Amino acid sequence: MNPDTPLLGIRGFLIDAPEFGRLRSWSDGALIIEGGLIAEVGDYASLSRQPRAQPVRWRHSPRSAVFPGLIDLHAHVPQYPAVARGGGDLLPWLRQHIFPLEREFTGAKGRREASAFFSELARHGTTTAMLYTAVFEDSCEAAFHAAAASGLRVIMGKMMMDVGSYGNLQPTKIASISLHESERLCKTWHGAAGGLLEYAFSPRFAVACSEKLMRAAAELAGKYGAYLQTHLAENTEEIEKVRHQFPAARDYTDVYEMCGLLTPRTVLGHCLHLSDRERAAIAAAGASVAHCPTANLFLRSGLLPLEKMRAAGLRLGLGSDVAAGPELNMWQVMRSAIETQKARSFYESEALIPTPTAALHMATQGAAEALGKGAVIGSFDIGKEADLTIMDYAALLPYRQSSKTVNDLAGEDLASVCIYRGGPHAVLETFVRGQSVFRAPEPELF
Repeated sequence: MNPDTPLLGIRGFLIDAPEFGRLRSWSDGALIIEGGLIAEVGDYASLSRQPRAQPVRWRHSPRSAVFPGLIDLHAHVPQYPAVARGGGDLLPWLRQHIFPLEREFTGAKGRREASAFFSELARHGTTTAMLYTAVFEDSCEAAFHAAAASGLRVIMGKMMMDVGSYGNLQPTKIASISLHESERLCKTWHGAAGGLLEYAFSPRFAVACSEKLMRAAAELAGKYGAYLQTHLAENTEEIEKVRHQFPAARDYTDVYEMCGLLTPRTVLGHCLHLSDRERAAIAAAGASVAHCPTANLFLRSGLLPLEKMRAAGLRLGLGSDVAAGPELNMWQVMRSAIETQKARSFYESEALIPTPTAALHMATQGAAEALGKGAVIGSFDIGKEADLTIMDYAALLPYRQSSKTVNDLAGEDLASVCIYRGGPHAVLETFVRGQSVFRAPEPELF
């Protein structure tokens, strides 16, 4: 690096949650970013005075709250226009509101919406997202081009369905063509943009997939070292359909076990209604769970038994599940993760109510671990890639208390304020690998 090229310094109230329930914070802290990596972390007073061969270009101030980049483990690109619409239960909602919308996610409309979607993610402070597109290859291709232009870290795949699909292919050819198209997309995009883009083979769920399709998707993911994503045990009607569709399976999870879908590179959405055996099987396979509390509430799907998931040793992060989840705001998802368990605690004494610190962990380091990226992103450890979400916390305090000194707030308090009041209106800047991918106008100072 040219010695005259300045390093990037980020100043603010630094907060991360490297472990479930453990918070670290620096009230007037700083990060030094070099080559897209976190090179130094500590108190601003110390780091700003430290002599270096290169100058430091400082951004932000003690009035900024700096978090590791927020990670959304589960969302659907074509569904965003339908957020907060319809409600009801999962399967009727899919038929009435979602399949018609996904059917239109192709051609110029798909390209236009894909570009807008990634701008929305960055505006919400999300730096990493695991996403589904529609069944069409062209719109998935367009979505990857948009993701590459956005600078975000994206894991994504074409939706795969060959049972009751809304596509226009002949029924006897759907599986083979879907597999061929998915493999072609994987060859093009897995590892693209310097590794920021990765492919996920994406069979929707067992209700919409044949055993042939699921087995082949698992084989292709293994062949290319790609991810797998699907839905599991979100809704009781769905579980009953799977039981009739696969009568030889012990349970819903066993369907995925038999097809080879449970791997360390698999992320399973929801997992609300599982037996102890199923949770143990998922944990033994090293697969992870995307907990989507806002979506579970919106569609009345159920309440996740968090204590059982943790007791089973499952890796677990949070997902917005747009459009079943009504917004991309991961702060709201964290809030719902807490309040879901509070609701359970009224009638289930063993319910584990996560603290704001634990909820933040599930949206950062915990989600990174669910993706197998716990050593790369998720916290402020030196050597990790500099994915950051920077908040204007004055915008979240009553009466915009921007004159309030940082000593008046503990790290736990500020994390809670962001979880209960945070959103895109307070996002100042979003960084991926030390590069700004979204920047709001500077806040007015009083």
